[in-house]
Amino acid sequence: MAVSRMQSVRAAGGAREAASLDELRSRLRGSVVLPGEADYDDARRVFNAMIDRKPAAIARCARTEDVVEAVRFARRTGLPLTVRGGGHGVAGNCVRDGALMIDLSGMTSIEVDPVARIARVQGGVRLGQFITTTEQYGLVSPTGTVSDTGIAGLTLGAGFGYLCGKFGLAIDNLVGAEVVTAEGQVLHASVDSHPDLFWALRGGSGNFGVVTRFDLALHPVTQVLGGLLVYPFSRAREVLRMYRNAAAAAPDELTLYAAMLTGPDGHKVVGIVPCWCGPLDEGERELAPIRAFGPPVADLVRPMPYSEMNTLVDASAPPGLRDYWKQTLLRELSDAAIETFVDAFEHVPSGRTVVLIDHVHGAAHRVSPSATAFPHRDAPHSLVLLSMWNDPADDERNIAWTRELAAAAHPYATGGVYVNEPLDEKPRSAFGENTDRLAEIKRRYDPENLFRSNLNFAPAPAP
Repeated sequence: MAVSRMQSVRAAGGAREAASLDELRSRLRGSVVLPGEADYDDARRVFNAMIDRKPAAIARCARTEDVVEAVRFARRTGLPLTVRGGGHGVAGNCVRDGALMIDLSGMTSIEVDPVARIARVQGGVRLGQFITTTEQYGLVSPTGTVSDTGIAGLTLGAGFGYLCGKFGLAIDNLVGAEVVTAEGQVLHASVDSHPDLFWALRGGSGNFGVVTRFDLALHPVTQVLGGLLVYPFSRAREVLRMYRNAAAAAPDELTLYAAMLTGPDGHKVVGIVPCWCGPLDEGERELAPIRAFGPPVADLVRPMPYSEMNTLVDASAPPGLRDYWKQTLLRELSDAAIETFVDAFEHVPSGRTVVLIDHVHGAAHRVSPSATAFPHRDAPHSLVLLSMWNDPADDERNIAWTRELAAAAHPYATGGVYVNEPLDEKPRSAFGENTDRLAEIKRRYDPENLFRSNLNFAPAPAP
């Protein structure tokens, strides 16, 4: 390696002693990508076009042993460390100037045990690939709502989605994990092995190590009844009131999302996205009064595979836009809250922006706030502000609009936030009363805070 390149690596990472990236390359089955190389810009690019950061090196790992080597290299050299799963995190925590990025995107193996109903999923897998693979066995596991999302970030954060009422959040279906710790050890975490680490992984985000494999429980679902109901925006207030009442009365099998968005013709609309995962005839009866309300100007609800359901909103949140997102957990969806949200959307600056109201209930609510690191089990909805636009000149007004609406939602909020959408929030707002316990576990597994490029909390002081 040229001396100038090694000097730039040392300068960018603040390395305390010389180390050879050539040696790291020789130890990986994968590859190491450096600034100036042909695929460097593609390798550092993430979902949000606002993120333009330049790591010192990118370790494209092909196996767990590669991750071990990369973690140990970062410790030896003092390079900051980031971890990329799907690269879908809007805050861009997986990429940092002057850091070593551990890139799991090449680790996409999925092993399905249809008898035990468990899928063993590597850390680079995205939801679309995961669902289509398990569906071949007539089995699914709760996921998020966009197929491009990485399984790693989703699961470590909590994992909201269409099946939460029946089967809980993604973390509620995590039964084991393979973790590379800050010391470069490979541990298996479960209720029987390193149970403290297993508890922390379920909602504690990427603060404890690199999860190279997720063992996820599967459930028999062959079809869902889902789709989109579209109403004119002039009826947004009454539609959202109907939505609130229907969501409050919904059985576990039915999860309902609502959204305000701009249609292809440039007109604002309000939509309801139902997903029923029980017997289809029961679902038809359950959804009949919802589908009759209005009636909608478009009713696109029909039986479909869950894999198709998971792609319905993909086109509304594509990669490559400029993104500033916030998520506020709501204690209520009152008439006043609805009025606030609709009034704000009437003046939304971007036709790309979507205001989503999700639905968390049933099995996801029947878990104690202390049972997993994710503490926010009592919020029936959250307000998800997906602000998206194309032109950098529009950054200021779109960010300002998003912050203003998030602030206006405070009277209706729990005060908590979802760790996977944090922009400008503090760790305690995401982890609540579990923060101190997480800090103690952090001290055991990462006392030097190697894994800090996230919504981070410091390790607890040594006793």
